[in-house]
Amino acid sequence: MKRIEEVMGAISEIDYALMQKTQNRLDNLTKPQGSLGRLEELAKLIVGITRKEKPDFKNKVIFTLAADHGVVEEKVSAFPKEVTAQMVYNFLNGGAGINVLAKHIGARVVVVDIGVAGEIQNPKSKIQNFKDKKINFGTKNFTKGPAMTREEAIKSIETGMELVEEEMPNGIDIIGTGDMGIGNTTSSSAIAAVFSQKEVEEVTGKGTGIDTETLKNKIRVIKEGLKINAPDKNDPIDVLSKVGGFEIGGLAGIILASAAKKIPIVIDGFISGAAALVAYHLAPKSKDYMIASHCSQELGHRIILDHLGLKPILDLNLRLGEGTGACLGINIIEAAIKVLTQMATFESAKVAEKIKA
Repeated sequence: MKRIEEVMGAISEIDYALMQKTQNRLDNLTKPQGSLGRLEELAKLIVGITRKEKPDFKNKVIFTLAADHGVVEEKVSAFPKEVTAQMVYNFLNGGAGINVLAKHIGARVVVVDIGVAGEIQNPKSKIQNFKDKKINFGTKNFTKGPAMTREEAIKSIETGMELVEEEMPNGIDIIGTGDMGIGNTTSSSAIAAVFSQKEVEEVTGKGTGIDTETLKNKIRVIKEGLKINAPDKNDPIDVLSKVGGFEIGGLAGIILASAAKKIPIVIDGFISGAAALVAYHLAPKSKDYMIASHCSQELGHRIILDHLGLKPILDLNLRLGEGTGACLGINIIEAAIKVLTQMATFESAKVAEKIKA
């Protein structure tokens, strides 16, 4: 816990003075003021986060964390838990959605086994980085008690922080979060219900595409888990340990470490949103370093974003995870930075200032 406290203590306010200076530059670019809308907002925010007047995204990293969930025993998913490990191999072989979109934006993908319910054999890959950070072979079924021990929950957050530290020598200018884990929308819905204090029905969707009867069962399972475990919304680690997942804790650690190192952190979908809730309730200042890439099709994601006060860049009915939405968000953010750093000012272009208004 000491490590987590150290990282949280290193999170400072973003640089609002530099953001105002950036606003002045944006207002003097060769366009009507504010005419590039959210691109201008994003550019200004990136400057405030990084403390760099001319940020450059040479090194983009997507962390895709994989783990299994014991609650899958309750038949809450359309797929068996074996799919988690199978998808890890797909990531490593370059065949998944995250591989395609990361390549599209020039990002490297770091694939992490933080709690897959089986050994990943021969994980060496020429395509993606692989890290074995397994805490346990999946979480426990939270309808029968806590998903993990408090020590495991702390370890998952610390592991996320460790991942950022280990990747720093390779260069990191912006980070995207990603996940893989059959059953993880069930855990994420439980986390969202605790922190938002909304009814379980309001934050629980169809995940991988379950039918109506399975959705009813999923809601019942979440309610049962919350009743049995009584997670304390004022203690984020208690919430994580009672109904969370190892990949959710790991992503929360990545978010906290990114904020401490003044690195923009682009949040993917619903699972990453649940991790963002944990990070925010541990260290509220971390929210200012988060950028919501999109609003997913998953029912509770909008509630999470509203709770965090984050406005998504995109709304494309995505529900894949893996970091795919984060890739698309990073693409837009990079465009915003190019507007800031590459557009001419009225003075440099010798354009009459009367068109500014």
